[in-house]
Amino acid sequence: MEAFWPHQLDVSAVRFARPTARYDEVLAFYRDIVGLPVLAQWLDHHGYDGVVFGLPDSSVQMELLHVRAAPSIPDPNPENQLVLYLDGPESLLRACDRLTERGQTPIASANPYWTENGAATFVDPDGWIVVLAPRTIFGPPVGPVQDAVNHVRVTES
Repeated sequence: MEAFWPHQLDVSAVRFARPTARYDEVLAFYRDIVGLPVLAQWLDHHGYDGVVFGLPDSSVQMELLHVRAAPSIPDPNPENQLVLYLDGPESLLRACDRLTERGQTPIASANPYWTENGAATFVDPDGWIVVLAPRTIFGPPVGPVQDAVNHVRVTES
């Protein structure tokens, strides 16, 4: 299957947004624990607090919004995921070490695909899943990832 981008959509960047009821906790999680770069941040702009993270730069962005008047979010679902495709097992180990050193514990993935492919899953303060995958599903295999998988102690959710 050959993928193509429609010529009429001359996109220079992509941003997706999601709500949070725990703005400060989620900001600290993605900025300080995961280590994502903050591209923009605001407080009480027309009743919204927000932050934009680069994934890994401004070409792909994740925006988290907190509505001060009615902070509510959808119930967590195991398929609400941020998937970060890392550059092989060594990158996965470094990322998992960073999260576990900062008090995060990996969980068992609801979808067996991620475990079968050597990924590690964590939960953000809103209950949304962060998947750290050792390679892109569209790239070539990067070799055995079992050492990386065994390195991270998984707990049942």
